[in-house]
Amino acid sequence: MLPAAKAVPKEMLPVLDRPTIQYVVEEAASAGVDDLLLITSRNKRAIEDHFDRDAELEQRLSSGNKQALLASIQSLMGRMSVHSIRQNEQRGLGDAVRHARRHVGDEPFLCLLGDTIFSGPIPPSAQLADAWRELGTALVGLEKVHPDNVERYGIVGGTEIRPGVFKLDTLVEKPSKNNAPSHYAIAARYLLTPAIFDCLDHTPAGKGGEIQLTDALKLLLQQQPIHGIVLQSRRHDIGNPLDWLKTNLILARQDPKLWGQLLPLVRSLLQ
Repeated sequence: MLPAAKAVPKEMLPVLDRPTIQYVVEEAASAGVDDLLLITSRNKRAIEDHFDRDAELEQRLSSGNKQALLASIQSLMGRMSVHSIRQNEQRGLGDAVRHARRHVGDEPFLCLLGDTIFSGPIPPSAQLADAWRELGTALVGLEKVHPDNVERYGIVGGTEIRPGVFKLDTLVEKPSKNNAPSHYAIAARYLLTPAIFDCLDHTPAGKGGEIQLTDALKLLLQQQPIHGIVLQSRRHDIGNPLDWLKTNLILARQDPKLWGQLLPLVRSLLQ
């Protein structure tokens, strides 16, 4: 997303009227989460600022009778306690998760990647929370991908114990098409148990010195069951300009008033 993301974290790039990361936090809130830890870095201070109060801005909006412009974020912050911690070195997703150890304590926790959002009838966080109450194990959100695309993702293998629920027996990071154990990819959403932290401690760094969460999940799988849950919502990435633009249009289509304003432009561009 360069140069757009040179000074602005990609998680702060807007999708319609709010930054991408706000959609992620709203998803967590929909599952009943009221305590949030942001794992950021020194270049992502804007994420922390977004979830903090800005008294001067609030006063200006209030004097102009424009409080509604901040209604979505203020409503969200009214339901959540937000904390943050910085990952000083970029050592991979596994290392980022490890930074949550003290905050999490002995509780299971949702892990949500901040540059991926979903749309659909059941938010992934709520779906994983419901599955946790039934299964009581670590969970990985899944989506089915085209066989030609398996080498882009972490792919799972296992037994489908009922439609949409797999008891996992392997996880493979970016396998070749011929060696993939299935066509189900890990889809940026997890519900993890505290046991993952000891597994991360024993996970060696891989390419680029990064600690991969998938490698730690392999160790966890040797100790306790892990289930994969096929997510009912549609995943949207914002990692490149085309996907970001598609995401904006897809979500705009779900707002009848906004789509009614955009549709004439779309039609004119098709002529």
